[in-house]
Amino acid sequence: MEPGRMENLSILYQSSDFIVVNKHWDLRIDSKMWYETLTLQSQLKHRFPELADPDTYYGFRFCHQLDFSTSGALCVALNKAAAGRAYKCFKERQVTKAYLALVRGHVQESRMTINHAIGKNVTEGLTHMMCIEGTEGCENAKPCLTELTVLERGLYDGDPVSKVLLQPLTGRTHQLRVHCSSSGHPIVGDFTYSFKKDSRPFRMMLHAFYLRIPTCGELIEVSTPDPFVPTLDANWQPQQSVHPLEQVIQALKAAADPATGETSPLPKVGQDVVAWEAGARESEEQRARCQQWLAEWAVELEN
Repeated sequence: MEPGRMENLSILYQSSDFIVVNKHWDLRIDSKMWYETLTLQSQLKHRFPELADPDTYYGFRFCHQLDFSTSGALCVALNKAAAGRAYKCFKERQVTKAYLALVRGHVQESRMTINHAIGKNVTEGLTHMMCIEGTEGCENAKPCLTELTVLERGLYDGDPVSKVLLQPLTGRTHQLRVHCSSSGHPIVGDFTYSFKKDSRPFRMMLHAFYLRIPTCGELIEVSTPDPFVPTLDANWQPQQSVHPLEQVIQALKAAADPATGETSPLPKVGQDVVAWEAGARESEEQRARCQQWLAEWAVELEN
């Protein structure tokens, strides 16, 4: 992708109720700072001024979030009812998300599950970061699971790097970045979770590649172009193929839609986590988020 501009908003999917965009890296979704004029909200208003909802502060309702540094698929609801249907899918763990990343080092296991509870770092100077349970200054850690599949191994700017597919089975702040870092394979270009060491790459190499939201009456399913290929970034030189991306995504789709009759080594998002967290009471954070969502959109979710 070329550098972000007001005019180069990439649309992956559009209907009367939803838009899915391919968010640029290093772009905020919204901002109240007068000097941050280029945001995803401003791009949407520029491209679709007739779709902006005056009843919302920013004009558009985002169904989920992506970090400032992360690129890729992001779903936008165009009305209150659509937002409510999307919210129900997220709440009931019916959403499938998969990310591409370049991580430092050659990951030896072809597939691995990262299971580390993540909490807020309260250490002075690090309060903008999350942390792994048991580390100094880590508070209020919550269970967290990520599935990692190695796609390729190679070199980035001469250093050993692996291209991986990351499937979050929970949705914690900075989950993928923290899990990769804690596994000894931080994401290339992640300045924050390399503790300000990884500053050479032009961006953080984390991209939301695949998104599936089976809302009532409308299936939203998109894949983005792969940004981590040598034709787009000559610094990346794959040397060994481990799992072809197309096959991994097809298996993931089959797992998300049992009606296909196919089997898959990859679990459906939430499939294991529902049982794993069964009986756990809804956290204050989850309850507050739900109440905030419903207060803004004032919709009655379908039964």
